[in-house]
Order: sequence, then structure tokens, then C-alpha cells
Amino acid sequence: MAKEKSIILKKYFLVSGGFLCVTLGTIGIVLPGIPTTPFLLLAAACFARSSPRFHKKLLDNKVFGRVIRDWEENRTVPRKAKIIGLLTLFLGGCYSFAAIDHLPLKISVLLLLLIPTIILLRLPESKGL
Repeated sequence: MAKEKSIILKKYFLVSGGFLCVTLGTIGIVLPGIPTTPFLLLAAACFARSSPRFHKKLLDNKVFGRVIRDWEENRTVPRKAKIIGLLTLFLGGCYSFAAIDHLPLKISVLLLLLIPTIILLRLPESKGL
């Protein structure tokens, strides 16, 4: 009985986490600085372990489905997604850099931009784009 409750609780937690990640990823479409793709990949991972129906909906999505499928099947990201990610990262970073007058904070912004840039550049690209 206790094991069944823990399975139900785990499923509820994963479904809730999946929806939270979809929400954050959707917000990231319009707000620079909030990543879209990592949140959607995390949502797909949550749904794959808790709700095949919601997982399939993400995979069938016209906009994000291919990126998620490429990641799940081959651990690759389409070139277009990498370019869009880098552009948004740098546009948001340039805005932050220009808006800050304090030199140590400017250096912090540059360092914070460096880590995701390295990660994005190191991800293998999908064939086809």
C-alpha cells in the first residue's frame, strides 16, 4: 500500500514538474534570459517517466517536437536551435552589459554568458539543418 502511494506521489510530482517546465519554456519564448529548450527537454523527461500522453503531445508539437525527438534519440540539437539560443543569449547579455555601470557586475555578466555559450557550442548538431 505504501509503495503504491509513493508511485502515485512520484507520478504527480513528475507531471507537475513537467507542466512547470513547459510553462517556463513557453515564457522563455518571449523573455530573453529564460531558456526555452532546456525547460522543454526537462519537461519531456518528466512526462516520459509519468505520462505517455503528455510526452507524445510534446513530441508531436510542430515547433518543439523535432528538437525534443533529436535530443531523446541522438543527444543532438538542430543547428537552427543552437543559433537561436546563442543569438538570444547574446542579445540579452548585450542589453544587460549596456545597462550596468558597475565594472564587477559587467564582468559577472560576461562570465555568466560564457558558461551557456560553451555548453551550446559543444552540443552535437543534428543532421539535416
